[in-house]
Amino acid sequence: LFPQGQLLAKSWSSLFGGQSGAALRAPIYSFNGRNVLTDPLWPHRLAWHGSTPRGGHARRWDCQGWRSSGTAEGMATALGEGRLLAGHRHNCSTP
Repeated sequence: LFPQGQLLAKSWSSLFGGQSGAALRAPIYSFNGRNVLTDPLWPHRLAWHGSTPRGGHARRWDCQGWRSSGTAEGMATALGEGRLLAGHRHNCSTP
């Protein structure tokens, strides 16, 4: 059984905004039941979002049209960073 109903953030704005944003303390599970924050299958622990820090579409950095042979970059945030949209550019080929 997987825990359900765990609070990720107190409000929508605290999840994406503010000085520190949401500190993701609850486990995040993949579709096959693995804890993304602790499982070695997820070495980078990134949340890919393709957004600006304010939640807009980062048009040049969204991995749209990505091909495995390309060098495109997209916006993603390390899940332990605390601010979900405080992204940095990462190569779209990053697993």
